[in-house]
Amino acid sequence: MRKNPLKAAFCQQQPIINGWLAIPSGYSAEIAGHQGYDSVTVDMQHGMIDFASALSMLQAISATSATPLARVSNNDPAHIMRMLDAGAWGIICPMISTAQQAAQFVSACRYPPLGNRSFGPARALLYGGKDYPQHANEEILTLAMIETREALDNLDSILDTNGLDGIFIGPNDLSLTLTGSASAESQHPAMLAAIEHVLNRCRAHKKLAGIFCTSGQAAAHRLTQGFHFVTPANDVMQLGAAARTAIALTRGETPPVSGSSGY
Repeated sequence: MRKNPLKAAFCQQQPIINGWLAIPSGYSAEIAGHQGYDSVTVDMQHGMIDFASALSMLQAISATSATPLARVSNNDPAHIMRMLDAGAWGIICPMISTAQQAAQFVSACRYPPLGNRSFGPARALLYGGKDYPQHANEEILTLAMIETREALDNLDSILDTNGLDGIFIGPNDLSLTLTGSASAESQHPAMLAAIEHVLNRCRAHKKLAGIFCTSGQAAAHRLTQGFHFVTPANDVMQLGAAARTAIALTRGETPPVSGSSGY
């Protein structure tokens, strides 16, 4: 089976730079995959993407050196299994707030006896090789999104989940629940404390720590903090920022500072 280089990178403590796609286009996915990202995530939760588009995007990413990932819309085993069968080499699952939810998520990503993933790897065999079923349990990456107070309260039990590779902070939702305002780069003391807490517990459990960022500069800062997996904005944010910069420069103006929205 095709190895998952993200797992090797984490074991070697190498940073993972992840692209993020919300626009439903195989062409844009192919472009993103060729830019040097270690992985590229197809966003099925907040992206404008249906399954047919996601399939073509995973195929496009698979033609590049980037590892194809998917963020599913929710912790639905059928949806998770379908994205894996389509060739996602890892799943980011939103709104994991309890150990039970984490266990359900991981179980959907693992074939028996380690989980309850239904057999039918379909396109995963084409991308991964004929021995995919024998090795998928070791190679598929599982990241649980921490986005609620309840998740912070249950963090240790979530991280104790067998087969869970790590945590991915959803900063807007976490900021919203902690401070009442959705801000991916919030400097609110409650957010700063929560992020440090997640980092400390990931270190203690030897699990990967990831986070969504609003820019390359913000992502670089997160790496210095100790995060292993960073997303420097998504395609929508990057497209908008590039357009605003080009327009400002054409008019002889100072380019605006990039916005702080993100998910």
